[in-house]
Amino acid sequence: RHDDLKEMLDSNKDSLKLEAMKRIVAMIARGKNASDLFPAVVKNVACKNIEVKKLVYVYLVRYAEEQQDLALLSISTFQRGLKDPNQLIRASALRVLSSIRVTIIVPIMMLAIKEAASDMSPYVRKTAAHAIPKLYSLDPEQKDQLIEVIEKLLADKTTLVAGSVVMAFEEVCPERIDLIHKNYRKLCNLLIDVEEWGQVVIINMLTRYARTQFLNPNINESLLEEGSGGDKTFYGSDEDEDEDEEEKEKNPYVMDPDHRLLLRNTKPLLQSRNAAVVMAVAQLYFHLAPKAEVGVIAKALVRLLRSHSEVQYVVLQNVATMTIKRRGMFEPYLKSFYIRSTDPTQIKVLKLEVLTNLANETNISTILREFQTYIKSMDKDFVAATIQAIGRCATNIGEVRDTCLNGLVQLLSNRDELVVAESVVVIKKLLQMQPEKHSDIIKHMAKLTDNIQVPMARASILWLIGEYCEHVPKIAPDVLRKMAKSFTNEEDIVKLQIINLAAKLYLTNSKQTKLLTQYVLNLAKYDQNYDIRDRARFIRQLIVPTEKSGALSKYAKKLFLALKPAPVLESPFKDRDHFQLGSLSHLLNAKAGGYQELPDWPEAAPDPSVRNVEVKDSVRAVGTVTFRDTGGLWDLQGPQKVEGSECSLTILHLVLCLQTIAPSSALKNYELLHRITGEGLSVEYCFSRQPFSPDANMVAVQMQFTNNATSDTKNLHMEDVKLQSGMRVKEFPEIELLPAGETAAAVMGIDFCDSTQAANFQLCTHTKKFFVSIQPPVGELMRPIFLTENEFKKEQGQLMGMNEITEKLTLDAKCRNEHAIVQRVTTAANLSRVPCGSDKECRFAGRTVTSSSLVLVTVATKEEGAAQLTVNCEKMLIGTMLVKDILLALTQ
Repeated sequence: RHDDLKEMLDSNKDSLKLEAMKRIVAMIARGKNASDLFPAVVKNVACKNIEVKKLVYVYLVRYAEEQQDLALLSISTFQRGLKDPNQLIRASALRVLSSIRVTIIVPIMMLAIKEAASDMSPYVRKTAAHAIPKLYSLDPEQKDQLIEVIEKLLADKTTLVAGSVVMAFEEVCPERIDLIHKNYRKLCNLLIDVEEWGQVVIINMLTRYARTQFLNPNINESLLEEGSGGDKTFYGSDEDEDEDEEEKEKNPYVMDPDHRLLLRNTKPLLQSRNAAVVMAVAQLYFHLAPKAEVGVIAKALVRLLRSHSEVQYVVLQNVATMTIKRRGMFEPYLKSFYIRSTDPTQIKVLKLEVLTNLANETNISTILREFQTYIKSMDKDFVAATIQAIGRCATNIGEVRDTCLNGLVQLLSNRDELVVAESVVVIKKLLQMQPEKHSDIIKHMAKLTDNIQVPMARASILWLIGEYCEHVPKIAPDVLRKMAKSFTNEEDIVKLQIINLAAKLYLTNSKQTKLLTQYVLNLAKYDQNYDIRDRARFIRQLIVPTEKSGALSKYAKKLFLALKPAPVLESPFKDRDHFQLGSLSHLLNAKAGGYQELPDWPEAAPDPSVRNVEVKDSVRAVGTVTFRDTGGLWDLQGPQKVEGSECSLTILHLVLCLQTIAPSSALKNYELLHRITGEGLSVEYCFSRQPFSPDANMVAVQMQFTNNATSDTKNLHMEDVKLQSGMRVKEFPEIELLPAGETAAAVMGIDFCDSTQAANFQLCTHTKKFFVSIQPPVGELMRPIFLTENEFKKEQGQLMGMNEITEKLTLDAKCRNEHAIVQRVTTAANLSRVPCGSDKECRFAGRTVTSSSLVLVTVATKEEGAAQLTVNCEKMLIGTMLVKDILLALTQ
């Protein structure tokens, strides 16, 4: 088995090994077992080919836990992988190491995690955070050391690490809330940029944190309603001084600024495309927000009802809980909960629950009309749930109780036995509330005993007749007679109610029912079910007077004919909000493994100063500034004296004051249409590197048309534009007339979507059509930005690892001075020069036109023309192509 793959893995050719690993990883992705290849694969962990090594680590992560003995033999190789220059290899090595579940290597794992937590690559630090819970589950005694690593990673400022380290915190030391204090504000501010999975983890953690650190924002609501006197005091965040008065009027509560910060920073995530993120924010607002602000989540949750049925199920479970205490916020969206015929049964039942919870005096008529259509459904479980919902509406809204009861009585004539049976059960509960008003209904139900065969329905009818036998004195004995005749053939639940009916009639009308009661008790005495036998013996001793039990019979009426409290029809979601919404425990209504309880609000607010952390400003005043023209670039240096005066503006402020910036380099022309191909019409174009005013996300392309023919060209325009997905074109205005020998210019805009894919179109005149194509160099997909040296270093520090590409080169003989390097780099890419205190480095910065992804370039020169080119870019593909173009510019 797999002999061909093993042979390829033993080959000396990297191409064969790579092909084998691709096939193996593809097998794993399809769910096939490839564990027998472990010995052959693990031998290639030291392969020098980086692509092969990546795939080997992917395989090892999957099977290291199953093949621990073989994995241990290669542990030294994994340790060397932790020192690999490639961040993906370092991360993969740590992932494999943490997957080997053997306690003997715990010290090695701990050392690897500590080193990875200090790695320059945020991707490796993220992997270290993922490894922490694995090590903790393997050896809980390492908790103290792991907490030190968690504390270090919580201080990490990159969004890539935040979600992973919070998950590690939740798994290892959720009780160490002091670790969150100093990172609370940072987590709130980073939240919008964290990956979606991390957002969910952080929001859930911060929900529980806030419940321990802030006061209940609704705690003063009752006092305010009572008019306790005094002026209302408003408290808000210092960072939100311009909050409008209207919002303050809605929130007359004492609220910690950090509490407000959390609510403000999570609110935009209600627009997230990820349903889990929206649900996480919704539960946070439900558990933490002032009552007046909770309503903002309703629209976002209703939007999720357009998702897949699995998402709908979870959302409706949470909405059903919210509508118990926050019914008002969902009332405007009543129609969104109407049931479609295509909805699965579990969705239908949940929507019914929500509609029932939303029912009030205003909308009950609409809801009941909707329920009437549902009863005609072919889904039996759904019909039963609808009838129960009608019963709950009648219980909760007294004004419609009679209407609902009459409607249910009409259902007793339905052909469907299940509909009739469920109606009987619900009617029984409703009649318990006002039995004296509905004796006609009881009589009508008594007549149904001949037709209804469902045990629960028959038992409910018998209970009703027995409980209210005094209201139907003529019918009750006749019903007992019929039941006694069929006693031996009834279900156990019906037999028990027949015995109860006989006992109650014996106590109220013994003259007519004495013999019937004795007959039923005799039948029950020898029944196969011991519950029925015991019930019969108990009742006989209690109601039939004897010399020994005569005294007991005095209390029989008090026991059997005592008033029973009317049932309370409550929502099954009534007390479910003590579980944190959105959690598995809430979904199951039972505490699941790993669930952390939602804390109660504190009675007194804890000290808010624990979250005060000194923040160092990244931009400071730099004193005075001088300007220096370097090959068409404005170079800003400082601090220096300028004509004896001093200034406190920052470089950034000065740059913003500049209204025009000199072009970064001479523009290069490209041929679009040759005069021979164009039959006398020639076209050239260049990338003007100027903002395209109609659309800032488009690259401005300046075109020059020359008519080399002897006749005029008319109606020059574009047609049949063919673009890759996402690309857009703003066509140049039609040139109505281009006389012979003349030249005309026009500007068009193209959104290349940060790719070098060509924009194809037809260039048309009044008689001809020519197929042409514009393909941009990668350097023209950027626009320059201006950064200080400190800002450049900060941004570069966040774009290390897989976002950094470094190449060594030897500079061309004509390109060994600062001026030449600047000119060639800015010719290859539309970037701006960044001030630098060293004459050994030239730095450049820009952003891609469409996505505004940061692009940083550094050329560090050494002796004898040796240099190192470093490109940091959020988009790795852009960075890779840019490296090639700049290398070509600097070495030719």
